Amino acid sequence: MNRLSLAAALLSCLLPAMSVSAAPDPALVTASERSGFVQTGRYDEVIALCDAFAKAYPDAVRCFDFGTSPEGRPMKALAVSRSGALTPAAARERGLPVVLMQGGIHAGEIDGKDAGFLALRQALDGEAAPGALERLVWVFVPVFSVDGHERFGAWNRPNQRGPEEMGWRTTAQNYNLNRDYAKADAPEMQAMLRLVNEWDPIATIDLHVTNGAQFEHDIAIQVEPLYSGDEALREAGRALRDGVIDDLAAQGSLPLPFYPSLVEYDNPASGFEDGVSPPRFSTGYFPLRNRLAMLVETHSWKDYPHRVRITRNTVVSVLERTARDGHDWLRLAHEADARAAQLGGRPVPLDYKATDASRTIDFRGYAYTREPSEISGALMTRYDETTPQVWTVPLRDEVVPDRSVTAPGAGYLVPPAHAAWIAEKLDVHGIGYTRIARALPRADVQTFRADSTALAAATVEGHQMLTLEGEWKAEPRDVPAGALFVPIAQPKARLVTALLEPQAPDSFASWGFFNNHFERKEYMEAYVAEDVAREMLAADPQLKAEFERRLREDADFADSPRARLDFFYQRHSAWDERHNLYPVYRTEHAPR
Repeated sequence: MNRLSLAAALLSCLLPAMSVSAAPDPALVTASERSGFVQTGRYDEVIALCDAFAKAYPDAVRCFDFGTSPEGRPMKALAVSRSGALTPAAARERGLPVVLMQGGIHAGEIDGKDAGFLALRQALDGEAAPGALERLVWVFVPVFSVDGHERFGAWNRPNQRGPEEMGWRTTAQNYNLNRDYAKADAPEMQAMLRLVNEWDPIATIDLHVTNGAQFEHDIAIQVEPLYSGDEALREAGRALRDGVIDDLAAQGSLPLPFYPSLVEYDNPASGFEDGVSPPRFSTGYFPLRNRLAMLVETHSWKDYPHRVRITRNTVVSVLERTARDGHDWLRLAHEADARAAQLGGRPVPLDYKATDASRTIDFRGYAYTREPSEISGALMTRYDETTPQVWTVPLRDEVVPDRSVTAPGAGYLVPPAHAAWIAEKLDVHGIGYTRIARALPRADVQTFRADSTALAAATVEGHQMLTLEGEWKAEPRDVPAGALFVPIAQPKARLVTALLEPQAPDSFASWGFFNNHFERKEYMEAYVAEDVAREMLAADPQLKAEFERRLREDADFADSPRARLDFFYQRHSAWDERHNLYPVYRTEHAPR
């Protein structure tokens, strides 16, 4: 029996309900399938398969480049439909739902590539999701992190069983793409967001492999909006999640509706906590655009044939459900767009948290022991995969908004000093804005001044993140010509607030793009400040009383010569009035 026949036989075992073609076109078969799903191919295979599918099914598949990686590789996508709509314009004209599926955002987690190509061939041949391709457009990106894919090695995923070799977690520039949706630093992410802007997928499916404890559950399916985003879309999100989970369970999987990361690292008794990811992640980002997002996480300790099978089953389930419900999702999304454009003056959550409320669940794990390690010296968990065991553990899945902000009545003003780079970011996200042609002297705006600032101890994704405490207050400011006006009255209003509200977890301010504005640049020499202080005390009895009160009541202040002199410097005209001023303003009225 040759390897192709062996792979077909293996598929018959893995997918017993399907009739598997005895001799598929070899040009449409992955190296993974030929190996019996123990290997995965290199990126040149993706390029060849993309072209081969377009050649074999010219009426149903278009292969195209949507970007170029930093190392010069083409970023490949396939548009798939039997409706004849293989371009964004054609999909919009016919009102077809578009579903985007991406594999290899972490290129070591490569199940999505091989499962996607398998499902693609079967769907085109009518062996899977019959009739679905007539009612939708499927945009398939086999590998998102193409340079990371080619950093190939056997131990790139030490907590994962198979394939024999795989790619690396990050890009050639060492970006983790699934931390980049909001800030959009990486060229690959900028290309992906342009693709998203062009196609406007109603649902984006992000195909991963999880890490973590050892247990029997083999896949987790999370969907947003569920706890976040537009309330009407949450019902569609829940229905999609539960429907895919039902399909997988009927096919023998043990799916989970939450990400199975333990509350306490390496302690199964601590249980699990559900939540909403911030918009650096795909499932946190797309709800801000009023679209559905699904995170698919197969379990890394299942072998590669098993993981490819359940990923393939997930892809097929999503195709079937998009074909059935996608037009309803589109209607709900467009209604959500209209509601989002009315968010001015209304509360908008910036992030979410699980409450302390919990419920007890039965979780399919394995027997385990926890005892000190003679290697690390730490308490370590050791699992016995020969002994299944039900863990009775808490799950905290009551998720509510944490910090919220009232959206500005009209929008945000970005002064010219930052207009150029912010305009580039807004363009990448497809956010609308206008340029102000004339200056606005003493404009009636709100400003945010930080009462306290905290820089992260270490960088994240090359950024030193910044946490700000403060509040918006009315303050007239001069707004020069060339500033940007970013209206809140647009479908992506939630994304606008996520990027421009300084206390949002993935805002430009939080990612450190404005750190320069929270650094002190000018100082008053102590001997000058001494003379200034004496003059101010003599001239202002109320200031003298306040200073003396601080000395009595604040020991830290009294013990700090610098703080005592700064008390006067900060009240003097020499003080930098822009220090700790966030250089983006809010406005209740659109500029004219």
